[in-house]
Amino acid sequence: MYIKVGDIVAVIAGKDRFFIDKDGIKKNKIGKVLKIFFKEQKVLVEGVNIITKHQKPLNKEDKGGILKQEVPIHISNVALIDPDKKIPTRVGFRIESNKKIRYSKKTGNVLDNFESK
Repeated sequence: MYIKVGDIVAVIAGKDRFFIDKDGIKKNKIGKVLKIFFKEQKVLVEGVNIITKHQKPLNKEDKGGILKQEVPIHISNVALIDPDKKIPTRVGFRIESNKKIRYSKKTGNVLDNFESK
């Protein structure tokens, strides 16, 4: 899978694709990947695809209410953000020093950091 938990992604398709910034320019929504659902091929992105859920009170002390929560979107609707250029990019894989690494197809920059491994 070309996206990992903690990656910064841009939404490239769907109802939450664009937002209008303070200058009136359309921009892609971006967010951090919180969780990946491998079987469904979906990702949970922070601040994207938010729904309102009406919660009933479960017992007398509990209050019900209207909750807002994120819902997963399909993995094909997001693109990884290149950390240097801050643009959506496709991801490629190559072998360097017997390790499979991810790289940006637009710039050729390596996307994996080896310090955390």
